[in-house]
Amino acid sequence: MYVIIRTILIISAMTGLLAFLLSIANRTIANYGEKKMMINQEKEYTVDGGDTLLTALIDNEIFIPSACGGKGSCGYCKVHVDAGGGRFLPTEAGYVSEAEQADGVRLSCQLKVKEDIQIHIPEELFNVKQYDYDIEFIKDVTPKIKHLRVHLPDDNEINFKPGQYIQILTPKYKGNREEVYRAYSIASAPNDKKSLELFIGYVPNGVCTTYIHQLLKEDDKLTIVGPYGDFFYQDGDREMVCIAIGTGMAPIMSILKHMRDNNIDRKVTFYFGARTRDDLYMMDELEELQKALPNFNLITCLSRPTEACNWDGEKGRVTDLINKFLDNGPECEAYLCGSPLMIDAVIPLLKEKGMPEELIFYDKFE
Repeated sequence: MYVIIRTILIISAMTGLLAFLLSIANRTIANYGEKKMMINQEKEYTVDGGDTLLTALIDNEIFIPSACGGKGSCGYCKVHVDAGGGRFLPTEAGYVSEAEQADGVRLSCQLKVKEDIQIHIPEELFNVKQYDYDIEFIKDVTPKIKHLRVHLPDDNEINFKPGQYIQILTPKYKGNREEVYRAYSIASAPNDKKSLELFIGYVPNGVCTTYIHQLLKEDDKLTIVGPYGDFFYQDGDREMVCIAIGTGMAPIMSILKHMRDNNIDRKVTFYFGARTRDDLYMMDELEELQKALPNFNLITCLSRPTEACNWDGEKGRVTDLINKFLDNGPECEAYLCGSPLMIDAVIPLLKEKGMPEELIFYDKFE
């Protein structure tokens, strides 16, 4: 027993010493002093050298997409670096193609600012802000999907386009040692600048979904960053084909509410797929939207109906619905939301139906 205790003490002492030495090294060897960060050749910031570019941006309240907490495992935080980025790192290679590398694209969470740096980011990212929302309600709409409504206190407002998404900052909790961001599409109408609605499906062991489904309470605050995304409603008069499964309903719901609130009378068909009847949700609200939008048609299908479902509607996958009902592809544009598997199956089918590829807009839920 004495030997075991002595071994534990020695290991603890060595670990503490190593942490101390790393702290000293970080303050000295990795201390590059203050550096200049120039963005889009017009906005200049003073940042701490040695920090990652992602950290430098966040410290200056510039929030670019990032889902993995800076671990280099999502590939969302790409920026164009014009000068001062240093050598390309092996940790970036899996997410930045050779063509992107040649164009100066880098992963901001991996690149450390060691000299003055010049970068380019989309101008709309300067409008992305961080907000602390109050929880209005959290309720189950299916056994695996929560419906959240959150509200901004005071005179804060958020402006977004129908179809865009936000990121939730998940705090540390038992079993989760670090803050991470996760992306979720907005389901509410853009004209409500004080509130957001979200549909969040449970993913076993998912950092954010576990927090939302098991820990978040109605008296908590929820930190949200946004809006993001180039998937959103496009003005025009073409017939709209909307296709979604699961929580992919969220951006479609936002688009439909935008059309209702702005008296947009375009023809739109929403193909929505679920596994069983229990997985169909928000049907009452969709029926209300059908009443408000005379040219809106909802078609649902179940891929795994059971006898208990007592289902006499369409059966199969959303691809089956497209094959059965879509006969004027060249006259339409499409909005697709769901898993990569679903998106990758639907796009070729729409193209076979004659829909122009440039009019197929989609958001893959990774």
